[in-house]
Amino acid sequence: MPDVRPGLAEEYDALRPRMVRVAYAIVGSRAEAEDVVADCWTRLAAADEREPVRDLAGWLTVAVARAATDVLRSARVRREEYVGPWLPEPFVVANPADRVTLDETVSYALAVVLESLSPAERTAWVLHDVFGMGFPEVAAVVGRTPAAVRQLASRARAHLASDTPRFAVDRAAHGALLDRFLAAAAGGDLDALVATLDPDVVVTSDGGGAVSAARRPVHGAERSARFLAGLVAKYVDVGDVEIELLGVNGAPAIALREDGVLTSLIVLTVVGERATRVDILRAPAKLAAVDAQA
Repeated sequence: MPDVRPGLAEEYDALRPRMVRVAYAIVGSRAEAEDVVADCWTRLAAADEREPVRDLAGWLTVAVARAATDVLRSARVRREEYVGPWLPEPFVVANPADRVTLDETVSYALAVVLESLSPAERTAWVLHDVFGMGFPEVAAVVGRTPAAVRQLASRARAHLASDTPRFAVDRAAHGALLDRFLAAAAGGDLDALVATLDPDVVVTSDGGGAVSAARRPVHGAERSARFLAGLVAKYVDVGDVEIELLGVNGAPAIALREDGVLTSLIVLTVVGERATRVDILRAPAKLAAVDAQA
């Protein structure tokens, strides 16, 4: 490890939460985002020893974005071989003092839709539209011309506009729907559960081939309600189940534990007074990462 000039570590620590958000928005995994940012600290220290880095935020953003894009490209190959649907690892903040960091993270619904973009489109959109980088700086990250990057961001923007919720609800309304959803599911009240779901709702389960989970998304309110009621009924039958709310990507989500072990995380995307998406994370490796955050 090179000698670090006084104050560099403190400046890096101040920028680190933002850098983790940059990396997470690109790779869709907080664990991988943390690794990317940690690696960039080593590279920053070496670069600064050769010549002091004047624009630390700019240098780190470019370095983190490049490294995260490389990770995303290699991850895409693994995700193509994944058993069943692949869902992003959520961004969980356990410390209320970090809530600003959480609120500035992309929503979970958006993180899911970002998976449909190419790595170059995703990076261009994240850096320009979310983090305000100019197209010349983004071009240096993705290895394209500024004009090409502008087109990438435009395509990504159009795709996201058609696939993400038109408007979000506040946290209180989101929490109220979660309460109604959970009460209806736990009570086996299908009519009440259907009433919490959008007619075109999509339920996606990610078990990673390690635990039981639906291999294909479930569509429609009635089919989804039956599926969800059956899932929750299994937990009710077990008996020793803890239910808690976790802050996931800026909104509350339902965590289910058996004997203290997190076994399911249910994330609702709420538009108006109904859920348009229900994403169920059951893959043990991903849940272990969530538990480490929580």
